[in-house]
Amino acid sequence: MSMESMTGNGTGEDLLRLVGISKSFPGVRALHNVHMEVRKGEVHALLGENGAGKSTLMKILSGAYTRDSGEIYWEGKKIEIGKPKDSQDYGIAIIYQEFNLVPQLSIAENVWIGREKFRNRALHLLDWKEMYRQTQVLMDELHLPLDPRRPVEGLGVAHQQMVEIAKALSLDARLLIMDEPTSALTDSEIQQLFDLIRRLRERGVSAVFISHHLDEVFQICDRGTILRDGEYVDTVELDKVSEDDLIQLMVGRSLEQQFPKIETQRGQEALRVEGLTRKGVLHDISFSAYSGEILGVAGLVGAGRTETMRAIFGADKIDGGTVKVFGKPVKISSPKEAIRAGLGLLPEDRKQQGLVLILSVLQNISMASLDRLMGSLGLLRLKEEKKQAKTYVDRLRILTPGIDQQVQYLSGGNQQKVVLAKWLASQSKVLIFDEPTRGIDVGAKVEVYNLMNSLIQNNVAVIMVSSEMPELLGMSDRILVMHEGCVAAEFERAEATQEKILAAAMGADDNG
Repeated sequence: MSMESMTGNGTGEDLLRLVGISKSFPGVRALHNVHMEVRKGEVHALLGENGAGKSTLMKILSGAYTRDSGEIYWEGKKIEIGKPKDSQDYGIAIIYQEFNLVPQLSIAENVWIGREKFRNRALHLLDWKEMYRQTQVLMDELHLPLDPRRPVEGLGVAHQQMVEIAKALSLDARLLIMDEPTSALTDSEIQQLFDLIRRLRERGVSAVFISHHLDEVFQICDRGTILRDGEYVDTVELDKVSEDDLIQLMVGRSLEQQFPKIETQRGQEALRVEGLTRKGVLHDISFSAYSGEILGVAGLVGAGRTETMRAIFGADKIDGGTVKVFGKPVKISSPKEAIRAGLGLLPEDRKQQGLVLILSVLQNISMASLDRLMGSLGLLRLKEEKKQAKTYVDRLRILTPGIDQQVQYLSGGNQQKVVLAKWLASQSKVLIFDEPTRGIDVGAKVEVYNLMNSLIQNNVAVIMVSSEMPELLGMSDRILVMHEGCVAAEFERAEATQEKILAAAMGADDNG
């Protein structure tokens, strides 16, 4: 793997050292004898599958959890972190995926909330001028063209994240812990974030970087600590290992293929879309998907990939176009009609659109197949519903204490499997996966790919929308490329290359 040149691996002097950290919850051993060292001025990756213990370790560092045993050293001195204030006092700041900002307040108010500066404390007169001035200094340091008076609710995700970082720096943070910081960012926003992390590293600020995207880890991190099943595995210099090495350390087994593509015989045309149009969004979209194949859908952010799938599924209204399922014209104006026609959609945002988080695994799995589970009197056959849920929990190896567990308490990978179980139970013959592996770890990704393989072996047509180029090239039989709401190109697996797909996605290709 090619890597950008690093600006150094820190000073070699430890800022933070964790020794023998263990933590258990009722019935679960989350961490056992974990070690980690972060050097001054180093970007350190914390790697592992979902459930490896990364979040628990970071919550111990933040003061949200207390460890059962082990020692924490800060600049060589043994310290105690019993509450969030302790962590903050030492200069440790955590930036979570869900930002801790008040949307209605300005950037400056968010930066100084709880630590406001006063002109006269007795009269509760705030020193707005000083707070705006100091916030502007932070914005300038971070190269952010933002007005401190601007409300946070008008900012995009990337700028909100930068405000969180500014807030951490105003607290004199010396160690930034970033949990999946790129999950909602575009490629250009990711590079802006990385530029900022590099500038902070040059100033001696350290960072712990948690990400499932190994290409990003190699781009920005100096070293990495790997956890597996709550235990320490290894610490590696990232310029001395490959992506395959990391995957093997993370999953504890050799992944002979990161993309276990199987060869199948293309079957009959399962879905035909002709002239699909939605004013200002989609323009004359036409394509076919076949039983026994994976059709990949590529394109840049805003190309219309998700909008196309939502239109086919009846989630968004269309102005024109036809849809045929196995040669039969179908009029789909709602997701319910799509399900009846044999379509299933695993949405990009599984938490908001694919699941009802407060309902159980059982209820989520049966949601799209209630018609089949009804008895002659219109009553739900509860035994049949339980049997179905247990079958898919076993078949998909969904890690859950039981089928009555609320879905909100499952890991991201297992939530994705519950969405898949829902559509398998509905016996869909055309399954649309929108960003199927976003936010899940490498081991869970391979499981999802293997499930796709088993689907196409059973003559299901799989449509896979993905922003991950290796995933598209590794798993697709054909790749459709979209650009500005149009189909720009189509490639067979044998002819598809990263260069051709990118050219088409940027509107610079004529399908040649």
